[in-house]
Parts: sequence; structure tokens; C-alpha cells
Amino acid sequence: MSCNSQKISALRRQIPSFECVPGCHDCCGPVTTSPEEMSRLPRKTAAEQEAAMDELNCVHLGPNGCTVYDERPLICRLFGTTPTLPCPNGRRPVELIHPRVEKQIHEYMATTRQVLV
Repeated sequence: MSCNSQKISALRRQIPSFECVPGCHDCCGPVTTSPEEMSRLPRKTAAEQEAAMDELNCVHLGPNGCTVYDERPLICRLFGTTPTLPCPNGRRPVELIHPRVEKQIHEYMATTRQVLV
């Protein structure tokens, strides 16, 4: 396992989870992620990417929600867990992410090349 992969796994374990509103995808827009996280996601065609961008959606958003939920990037996992990325429906975990962990995630993202999902 690469150093970045270990870092991603360690950060993921520290992000609290919560239940989304069924069928909601308000936070599923185009995002950037590290090449390491991108390599965990299925490749999409240029036509699929273009169609998603035309709707300002994530290319991995399907009719029933996120098709890569278990491997979704760190930025996606932050939605609803921090005051800086609130859930538009008011959902949240019992305890929000610790500010130190959020800072570590943003620092990781700032120090790795980001690619559009």
C-alpha cells in the first residue's frame, strides 16, 4: 500500500458518517480528487463525463445515488460533517468532524495534484 493510500485510509477512518436523505444528491456535483483516489474509481467515457458536466453532476451519480459510495473521495465524505460543507437538508453526524482532521484533509488535498472526477 502506497504512502498516499495509507494516508487516505487513515483520514477516511476519522470522518464521521451519517444517514443522507434517501434519493438526495444535492452535494453530488463535480469535484476534484487525488490521482490515488481517482484510481479506485471506475473509468468513465468522455461522453459520460460531458453529460454529467452538462448537468453539473458527478459522473458517478446514478439514478439511485452515488454508484461509488464505498470508494467516494475524501471531499465527498466531508459533506455534512463540517460547518464549512453543510448538508442542505440539515443532516449531520452526532459529532462533527474534529477540526484537526478536517485541516489534515485539506492539507492533503492541497499537497497532491487534483484531478476532476
